[in-house]
Amino acid sequence: MGRRRRRGGRADAAGALPEAIAALSRTLPAGPSPETFRRAKFDRPEAAPALWRLLFRVLSSLQADCAWASLAPEAQARWVKSALLSQGYPRRGLAQLPEDGSRGSRELLLALSWLLAREPLLERLLVQTRVRLGDEMPVCECEALASPGLPGPQVEIDCPVDVRHLQWLMGKLRFRWRNLMASQQEQCALLGKIHLYTRGCHSDRSLGHLSVAETELLRDPEGGQQLLRRLQSENARLEAALEWHRRELVFWQWMDTVLDACPPEASQPVFLPSLRERGPAELELVARELQALQEDLRAAGEARRAAWAARVGDQGPEWNAAQRAAQRATQEAVGRELAALRQAWEQSGSLAQPHGPHRLVRTDAGAPGGPGLRAAEVIGALKSREACLEETLHQLQAQCRQQLARLAGALPGLIWIPPPRR
Repeated sequence: MGRRRRRGGRADAAGALPEAIAALSRTLPAGPSPETFRRAKFDRPEAAPALWRLLFRVLSSLQADCAWASLAPEAQARWVKSALLSQGYPRRGLAQLPEDGSRGSRELLLALSWLLAREPLLERLLVQTRVRLGDEMPVCECEALASPGLPGPQVEIDCPVDVRHLQWLMGKLRFRWRNLMASQQEQCALLGKIHLYTRGCHSDRSLGHLSVAETELLRDPEGGQQLLRRLQSENARLEAALEWHRRELVFWQWMDTVLDACPPEASQPVFLPSLRERGPAELELVARELQALQEDLRAAGEARRAAWAARVGDQGPEWNAAQRAAQRATQEAVGRELAALRQAWEQSGSLAQPHGPHRLVRTDAGAPGGPGLRAAEVIGALKSREACLEETLHQLQAQCRQQLARLAGALPGLIWIPPPRR
């Protein structure tokens, strides 16, 4: 009886694995079939191109009609390697894979599993690919700043750089920045006109006006069929995500067998999926490991601090005075930055830093505020952030002037004329 139940449990797990992988594939953008995952476990070369494309789509979080999708497969593979390296992927085997997609499907499967284990990747993809019916405004650019982006071309410079060329590039950058600001102001003006002219047309009293997408549906009713298909596709992805969360444990048990099939490497990735059920024994084990790491870090820090103190003592009084002056200057700079951050926080009050996109809703000046953010609050938070960035910019400019003056003083007969302050 017991043996039969165990065999039945294994059979149920084996039957649930294709369903779990199929749910994961339906949730991911252009996800491959479960057969591709099975072939990748055995490092079959025909599964590598599909996994390269999947990693590129997942890491870039872009639609298929984006300009990045027109890159060659070799360029996409280079971008994937750079993005995973910037995020701290621990295995060195990925960087050694050929960029033509001829092999390495098992390593690519491990990279995908590492992304799934380290962060709520599926939730982020679902948020970014959702159908937007309202006019939204991102009030925080944390994800845009954190994304690695395409690697820039590396140019080896054998001759001195012409300062006039750098000035031309800076002028071109300022011109494009002004064009971007003008286009955003024009877009805001058009949105304001649409919200004003459609006031009272929305069935939801809390909104009161139509968005651009809803106005477009009134102008072109045939577009409603396309919007309906997009909503149905989004519902299918959400249903697949729910099924994936129910069967996620089966996938990670299978990934243990994939990892066991890999050749040994110096740094094996540790998969820690965010499962919802944690036993007390596992939490106690994690606590002991963290305590051991903290003790090792403290011991290493004390040894390095003692070595640094011995090195400082052997340099002489002049070097010690210079180091104390540099330390004092660093402490003053840190104090100024902390004061600027404290001032920005006091100005913003108890308002939490706004994150994520928010729908734009036009309200009257005396109307009671809803549950969302008001434009005045967001503007105040952005102005505080701008003040902090300006203070940091002034500090960096002062450091650059000091370094230029020091370099110019080292060259006899050179007259250094600093640029005028803007």
